[in-house]
Amino acid sequence: MSISKAINTLEVPVKEKHARRIILGTHHEKGAFTFWSYAIGLPLPSSAILSWKFCHVLHKVLRDGHPNVLHDCQRYRSNIRETGDLWGHLHDRYGQLVNIYTKLLLTKISFHLKHPEFPPGLEVTDEVLEKAAGTDVNNIFQLTVEMFDYMDCELKLSESVFRQLNTSMAVSQMSAVQCRLAPLIQVIQDCSHLYHYTVKLMFKLHSCLPADTLQGHRDRFHEQFRSLKNFFKRASDMLYFKRLIQIPRLPENPPNFLRASALAEHVKPVVVIPEEAPEDEEPEALIEISTAPAVEQQQQPPIVSDIFEQTFGPPNGLRDDRDLQIENLKKEIDLLRGELEKIKLEAQRYITQLKAQINSLEAEVEEQRKQKQKALVDNEQLRDELERLQKAKLEGDKSRGLYLEAEKKASATEVRYTKLKEKHNELINIHAELLRKNADTAKQLTVTQQSQEEVARVKEQLAFQMEQVKRESEMKLEDQTLQLEQVKRKLESKEEELAQLQQSLCHSKQVGSDLGSQLEALQTEKDVLRKSVTEKEQELIAAKGLIQEKELLLSQETEKRAKEIQEMQGKLTEKNSQEQKLQQKLLEDQFNLLQGTVKEVEGIIQDAVGKLDDPLHIRCTSSPDYLISRAQAALDSVKAVESGHGRYVAHMADATGLVGALAQFAHLTADAIVNGSATSHLAPTDHADKLIETCRDCGQRSLDYLDKLKDKRSLRQADLEDVRKTLRGILQLGQELRPQSLDIRQEELGDMVDKEMASTSAAIEDAVRRIEEMMNQARIESSGVKLEVNERILNSCTDLMKAIRLLVITSTNLQKEIVESGRGAATPQEFYAKNSRWTEGLISASKAVGWGATQLVESADKVVLHTGKYEELIVCSHEIAASTAQLVAASKVKAEKHSRHLGKLQECSRTVNEMAANVVASTKSGQEQVEDRDAMDFSGMSLIKLKKEEMETQVKVLELEKTLENERLRLGELRRQHYALSGLCDGEPADGGKPAPAHKPSISKKPPVAQKPTHVVKPDHEVGRSPEEGMG
Repeated sequence: MSISKAINTLEVPVKEKHARRIILGTHHEKGAFTFWSYAIGLPLPSSAILSWKFCHVLHKVLRDGHPNVLHDCQRYRSNIRETGDLWGHLHDRYGQLVNIYTKLLLTKISFHLKHPEFPPGLEVTDEVLEKAAGTDVNNIFQLTVEMFDYMDCELKLSESVFRQLNTSMAVSQMSAVQCRLAPLIQVIQDCSHLYHYTVKLMFKLHSCLPADTLQGHRDRFHEQFRSLKNFFKRASDMLYFKRLIQIPRLPENPPNFLRASALAEHVKPVVVIPEEAPEDEEPEALIEISTAPAVEQQQQPPIVSDIFEQTFGPPNGLRDDRDLQIENLKKEIDLLRGELEKIKLEAQRYITQLKAQINSLEAEVEEQRKQKQKALVDNEQLRDELERLQKAKLEGDKSRGLYLEAEKKASATEVRYTKLKEKHNELINIHAELLRKNADTAKQLTVTQQSQEEVARVKEQLAFQMEQVKRESEMKLEDQTLQLEQVKRKLESKEEELAQLQQSLCHSKQVGSDLGSQLEALQTEKDVLRKSVTEKEQELIAAKGLIQEKELLLSQETEKRAKEIQEMQGKLTEKNSQEQKLQQKLLEDQFNLLQGTVKEVEGIIQDAVGKLDDPLHIRCTSSPDYLISRAQAALDSVKAVESGHGRYVAHMADATGLVGALAQFAHLTADAIVNGSATSHLAPTDHADKLIETCRDCGQRSLDYLDKLKDKRSLRQADLEDVRKTLRGILQLGQELRPQSLDIRQEELGDMVDKEMASTSAAIEDAVRRIEEMMNQARIESSGVKLEVNERILNSCTDLMKAIRLLVITSTNLQKEIVESGRGAATPQEFYAKNSRWTEGLISASKAVGWGATQLVESADKVVLHTGKYEELIVCSHEIAASTAQLVAASKVKAEKHSRHLGKLQECSRTVNEMAANVVASTKSGQEQVEDRDAMDFSGMSLIKLKKEEMETQVKVLELEKTLENERLRLGELRRQHYALSGLCDGEPADGGKPAPAHKPSISKKPPVAQKPTHVVKPDHEVGRSPEEGMG
């Protein structure tokens, strides 16, 4: 048959005549049903060459077969994929090629099913291509990508084939090389069309989309162009391709898609397949049908006539009726011999099919062994292996069913042979009886006629049985019909011959003398026939013995596989027990991990509770807002712990969620407890005591919850509701401790901003004017060093005031820009009211700048008039630098990152800092010049007096140090009270994590100490920092 001759294990290329017949068969039956019905029975897993040639034939059938072949192949995609995956996992040279070839076939089937406009031969006109692409640029883009993928699969197959052609296989005339190169003819045909279509589509894409968007497409096309050109060049240099295909030549350079006129220069590559000379061969069926008996019957030489006839010829030149009868009997024997040969061929075909099944089973057993070895290495894939073994078992049962069916067919064949043998013996007996009756023909004419009628009836029965055998043969419907018609014609001829025989019996008396010699010749021929039948019986017995031997091997292999499956099931049971032990161990490990975490969490909570009574912690402070943020975070962590606890109770083999949530809960709860203690140090006594007790209760409730987690029995009933209540209590106390702002209506905030900025500008202008007046008065009243010192100090103060004025102007411009960009359709007053916290910060910062400028002028006036101290001027410089920093921070909260006014404001802030530093430097320098530094003269003092002065000096130093320490403590208390009243440390910064603006200002004309500026850029949220650490 063509399929079996085309797809075999010989390492030779597929013959074109066999492939052509298969393709003609698909057009004849309008599909590939017959092809696939035979292909699925091929032992593809047993031979890589067989799989390679199967892929080659399938590729040709897809390209040149009937259009319905594509849909028939769609139903067998899984078979193609499984074949490719199987050989892809094996280190076989043909196996790797088969893996790549199957991917190409799957891509081809998917592409043509998705785009039915393109036939599998890929030959369409440009109009069809335009219609398939359409006008939607997205469809064109997607179609181009799919054609790129199609071309990649084709080129990958060609590159893999050429890579395997090493120096020892470089001659393309070798059959092994040609076996690999043969499929590349179809690849060349596909690539020529795909190249032309991609060029067309790329030019169309460049006419619709920008060139930058298609840079990836161009790079991919150029890479494929180089690979395709190299492929065509190597193939055209091989002698094997020169006589089979005319390969086109590609241009030296790829098309320039950036130039639309380059499309006119593109030439479509055309592949030419030379026509082959017709071969004088007999037509061959697509699938082999057992017509051998009929063929042998036609090719069988005619039986040689009797020696007597050859020597003497028929008596009187005429043939006797007995001769005709003998000749008819010989023909019947020939027919029986043909039937016997037919039965023998059918039995041989069943044997061949059984061998193929056995080979397939052996391949499956080998695959199961590999899977067994893999299962021993990887325990996690054991269940998958068991499923595959179960599938293999089902396939074994199916094979056993096929074997039983074959055995039944063999038994039926043997029964038919027995019947035919009985009929043959009956014919021999009838023949002998006729010969005996011919001795007395005249006397027993009536009896002879009856015997002839009985022979006719036997012949009719034999013909009926032959028809019945022919009807039972599978896949021989057309041949059986022809044979049945031939048998009917022969029966009619035999009936005519019998009529002639009856007529010729009248002349049998004349040939009585010649009957003896004819009987001897007939007896000799009968012996020959008996010997031939005996030989056929022996051959049939040998075939039956071979079948029994194969049956024994199959049963042994089945038992062996059953034992292997039983062993695998035992190992699976053992693995399941191991998995249960590991699962139990995992549960214990997870519980131990949880207990370790619980101990760590208890330590953290206990440490936090212990700090409630730690005397060293008394000096640590925190703000109510920060306490609120910590308590809220701890409340959020309680939800995470409850979620992790629920997941752990549902699935106790994974405690990671609960462990992580407990760690976060411990730190946040401890942080809330510690900050609650620190906040209580600045709170009133009642609130402080209540806050301490709530924090201690929170710690105790948390420890109670952790105690429940230690016991498996109480773990499921553990509840965090008490902890949540105490944290809510801390949160509520923190909200009660927050300082309350003065009741200013939000509608007045916008007007207050403008008023405060104007007031600040006026205060700075007044300060500059007063400094100029002080300068003029100092020039009149002072002279010498004092005048020089006063001028230097006042000049530095004037520069500082000018820098502050420029900063205030820039801040005002930035605020206007912020309001204009953020208010939208609202009025500025509505914008200020909407962002009240930011507005309050601006008001506070503006007040602080004006207050600082006023204080600086007053201090400078006192220094010039010698009624103040230089240190006051230095402190005022520090304060005004801090207040301007607060104004910058409050202004930049809502400013755009790249705002021009923001950059200018930051530059002005740096200038203010430099000018403040100049004021401090000039003040210290003037102080050193003005202060008298009398030289110490101890020459006139005695030893006792020096000792006395030393002791008095030490006493004075100790007094001053004591006074300094007391003043530092007082400064710390003042700052603590200032922080508590100003509300500077607002819990969480507003507006996306930026620094919170200062608290609402009072309406007084001159701000109190609580409204003095502080460094809002870096809020003091750290717990445990004493006020003394912020000094200096």
